[in-house]
Amino acid sequence: MPSTASAKKAGKKIIGYPEEIVPVVSVTDWVQDHTSNPKQRLVDYLTSLFPVFQWISRYNFGWLTGDVIAGLTVGMVVVPQGMSYAVIATLPAEYGLYSSFVGVLIYCFFATSKDVSIGPVAVMSLTVAQVIKHVQASHPDQWTGPVIASALAFIAGFIVLGIGLLRLGWLVEFIPAPAVSGFMTGSAINIAAGQVPGLMGITGFDTRASTYKVIINTLKGLPRTKLDAAWGLTGLVALYSIRIFCDYMGRRYPRRARLFFFISVLRNAFVILVLTIAAWLYTRHRKSASGKYPIKILQTVPAGFKHVGQPKVNPELLSALAPELPVATIILLLEHIAISKSFGRLNGYKINPNQELIAIGVTNTIGSCFGAYPATGSFSRSALKSKSGVRTPAAGIITAVVVIVALYGLTPAFFWIPTAGLSAVIIHAVADLVASPSQVYSFWRVSPLEFLIWAAAVLVTIFSSIENGIYTSICASLALLLIRVAHPRGSFLGKVTLTKGSSDSKASESRDVFVPYNKKNVNPHIKVIPPSPGVIVYRFEESYLYPNCSLVNDAIVDYVKENMQRGKDMSNVRPSDRPWNDPGPGRNSGTSEQEENLKKPVLHAVVLDFSQVSHIDTTAVQALIDARTEIEKWADHAVEFHFATILSPWIRRALTAAGFGLGISSSTTPSDLAAVVPYRGGRTSISSEDSSEQDLERGDIKKAGSGSQPGHSGPEFEPLIAEDTPFFHIDLVSAVRAAESGIGRVTSTSD
Repeated sequence: MPSTASAKKAGKKIIGYPEEIVPVVSVTDWVQDHTSNPKQRLVDYLTSLFPVFQWISRYNFGWLTGDVIAGLTVGMVVVPQGMSYAVIATLPAEYGLYSSFVGVLIYCFFATSKDVSIGPVAVMSLTVAQVIKHVQASHPDQWTGPVIASALAFIAGFIVLGIGLLRLGWLVEFIPAPAVSGFMTGSAINIAAGQVPGLMGITGFDTRASTYKVIINTLKGLPRTKLDAAWGLTGLVALYSIRIFCDYMGRRYPRRARLFFFISVLRNAFVILVLTIAAWLYTRHRKSASGKYPIKILQTVPAGFKHVGQPKVNPELLSALAPELPVATIILLLEHIAISKSFGRLNGYKINPNQELIAIGVTNTIGSCFGAYPATGSFSRSALKSKSGVRTPAAGIITAVVVIVALYGLTPAFFWIPTAGLSAVIIHAVADLVASPSQVYSFWRVSPLEFLIWAAAVLVTIFSSIENGIYTSICASLALLLIRVAHPRGSFLGKVTLTKGSSDSKASESRDVFVPYNKKNVNPHIKVIPPSPGVIVYRFEESYLYPNCSLVNDAIVDYVKENMQRGKDMSNVRPSDRPWNDPGPGRNSGTSEQEENLKKPVLHAVVLDFSQVSHIDTTAVQALIDARTEIEKWADHAVEFHFATILSPWIRRALTAAGFGLGISSSTTPSDLAAVVPYRGGRTSISSEDSSEQDLERGDIKKAGSGSQPGHSGPEFEPLIAEDTPFFHIDLVSAVRAAESGIGRVTSTSD
């Protein structure tokens, strides 16, 4: 209908819809790409939630052998470690066994890593202890430690499960490896320092205070060392002695290396067994009238699952836990993802971070119903599992059987385990989490700034707390990322001709490459040839976004003003006609400055290499328009803008919306694409009079730009890039060639 067509035409005029449409990617294309075949997408999503179905049908006896050996090996370690870590968490020892059982059993059904072992870990246990301390300090005598720990497991697990289901695992990538290593190192030092008093039988101060305070108080308390040290020091020396001996023998007798490896694996269970027998022999007849023993022992560990039930989560407890949830959640997912990625890389398979978060979330959510406290991936047990020859995640079932046997059949023997021996096991385990000197030096070699983040995380953890150490490392990493995005490196390029073969050989091949003028990362003795006079080539080294667009534009405009001829002779311009921010030449130097200005080349084209640009936004496009306006005002004539190697169709869409690449004059394109406050009228630009004569991006130059794509005229060939965007080029060489082809056609508006 005529009225509909008129309304449509009026609407297009109001929004500034272009009369000539250049084919670009549309929102419809994006929606179609992301909503095609929704039924199959849903099926793929649901099946991805249970990776076990991808390998269980191919399970065989060859895999079973490796899984049984690995499962039994990890089980021998997780039982003493689980009880030890429960002590760190200020919980009864049986809660460590609950977490160990649920972790290894549930995880295998949702895992994408065969090597990772889930269960109690030192850092998470220390965090649980801090959470319990915080909640009980603000709400005394209201909830017991196990109730708080199980509620924390349920809530944190549910949060991580939600992150995984929503496929937000990419958020973990914002925390780099040095930050993770930093707080892990600081936490390991913190835990080891806190266990030394238990190792020596020293009491009388808070072992969960800041690390430096614990170290000072431990040194002050050495005269109060008790008999527990006989068990603790003996156990620690025995653990390291067995490990060092087995490592040495494995290197000396490579054919027996696997035997010595399994002997070394059993050192935790062996040392705890010997110390337990020694404690039983010494303390069984030395119970005092008050019921105390000469050394501190574990005492009663209830058999079986005594605390199965719904976790007690009410609004008041949730409110009390809220301040501690971020750090607990971060540790839960961060440590696990770092470990699973590490072992996937070492053993040649790829993990799915989102699915791993789902596995951790389900494990902790279900575990809270068994009375378990938060569990995540253990580096030491995962390394042990990998070295034992594990073949599939099903090894976790074997480990769960070992934990069940210990929980139902060995608890009477656990009564006599000396707590100093458990401290020795903890110190021995967490010492491996401390970054080695070579690893720290590699951080320095690769990125000194990230080394500083690592050092800050360690120092803050030692002198403050693990929570503050995590927040420091994350905030410093994000700040560094923002600084790098906001202060990108870019370079003006010159040309170098590379020749393959001897210089006098007829078969030699040559090609042109563009390198920075400053010759960084190239041979400093080579000669870099600048582009033809009047052509500038600039390479972006980051995405072109709102934090960095001003700096990039300033660099280009400043370079133009410093190296290119100004179009107007300012010595003949009256002071009253000059812009307020342009003082112009001095009284006696106007002629000489104009002579120097005339020696500079006339600017013809700016070539922008977008090969490193993966994203562009509205603010950056507006900044590019402003840069073009300022450059053309300086040159006093229209300037071509060529773009090389545009990676994304959305970048092409954004640039064409601003009139770039189309071969049309800037006087016919909008000067305010993204004005915060619309400015209606009054803005001056390059003279638009007789634009058909002054339009340098039309006619024969447009043909030259499109001619840089050879073979488009024949019916059997098609151009690589659409001909309606002649100033978009497939590579930098063709862009520079097209820009140089128009030199000599520039006519200043002042002529």
